[in-house]
Amino acid sequence: MNYIWTSKHEQMHLEKNLNQINITEEFKMKQITVSGAIILRTNPRTHQTEVFATQRGYGDWKGWWEIPGGKLEPGETPEQCIEREIREELATEVHAEKILGVVEYDYPTFHLTMHCILCTIVSGEPKLLEHEAACWLTRETLRSVNWLPADQLILDKIEAIL
Repeated sequence: MNYIWTSKHEQMHLEKNLNQINITEEFKMKQITVSGAIILRTNPRTHQTEVFATQRGYGDWKGWWEIPGGKLEPGETPEQCIEREIREELATEVHAEKILGVVEYDYPTFHLTMHCILCTIVSGEPKLLEHEAACWLTRETLRSVNWLPADQLILDKIEAIL
């Protein structure tokens, strides 16, 4: 059996303390808050509503698809964040309309809070400055790409508005 000796030299069975140790580690998990842009358009040829998706070109999740966006800076609202991030990542001006939903997801090394915001393009066409690829998806093609785990949690809401 495994034991821990306390300062009073009392034996405590290690297994009784594993839950407490796991809870302590969970509270130490890094917290990341981001905004994601649900950018919609009506395809001029098919007249179908489409949503813009981007493919990561770096890191552990390279090749996976995501809603474009990024981390909130101190003092920034989710709406301000998404307008800034899309300008930086896609050289496009968007207007944040409303929050479609908030996703909470635990990745192995951090907890993610993602504000998913409906956006309309004000000016420009998306240019890939940081991503590997991008595409416009319809209701029929929405689930045809390999979405990041957190992004999968908002797909039902996106599908409902396409």
